[in-house]
Amino acid sequence: MMQAILFDMDGVLYVGDRPIDGAAATLEWCRRQAIPFRFVTNTTSRPRAALVDKLQQMGIEAREDEIITPPVVARHWLTQRADGPVGLFVPPATEDDFATLRHARSEADPVSAVVLGDLGDGWDFATYNRAFRWLKKNPDAALVALGMTRFWEAEDGPRLDVGPFVRGLEYALDREAVVLGKPSASFFRLAVEDMDGRIDQAWMIGDDIMGDIEGAQRAGLRALQVRTGKFRPEDLDRGISPDGVIDSIADLPAWWEHESGRR
Repeated sequence: MMQAILFDMDGVLYVGDRPIDGAAATLEWCRRQAIPFRFVTNTTSRPRAALVDKLQQMGIEAREDEIITPPVVARHWLTQRADGPVGLFVPPATEDDFATLRHARSEADPVSAVVLGDLGDGWDFATYNRAFRWLKKNPDAALVALGMTRFWEAEDGPRLDVGPFVRGLEYALDREAVVLGKPSASFFRLAVEDMDGRIDQAWMIGDDIMGDIEGAQRAGLRALQVRTGKFRPEDLDRGISPDGVIDSIADLPAWWEHESGRR
């Protein structure tokens, strides 16, 4: 039934710096069952090495090549298509993921693409307007979005993510962004292909009814909603129907055994 699994991270395995009870045990269960899986996240505030460290501190074993992030996909895309400097709007730690590309520094520099990630507190009017001016001056430059997540659930409450900032530039420029993170179908499919899996036998497990569940289903995967992280009961009234709902990631083994017994 379940030949491959994509696990969202924040909201599914942890919230902020707090692990969700049972997450480590569930990942150990997956390894015992020999179910291939990948961690997929729209997080652009830290490199994969830092995400590995974070998971390991929570008792979850992980390798860098098991984590699929938008910068990894974007770097590959830009290497093939960008023929000039790139304007980066990502945290300093994430710039390392784009080290092989030429970076635009001055507003006068021509750009082949502008990349938007979760800059967090780094956003101010001048910074946002620089992205706008680069794109306005260079009509052929791509607006590359490292995901379209609307917000994420921090320990102190919800915080805006990259999606609203991308939408603002799309509106101002009358230009559509190239999305290289969730909910882009290509992002989900690349993650499944990385495991040599089949789309129709892969499952996405997430807390975001739109970015995780609807996005994965549109890409051809099945999707399991957890009632942790940013989930709210009213999410299930949006007209999006998950293929299953569990209280938390800790319930995955029991749910899987139950569903397997029905088939």
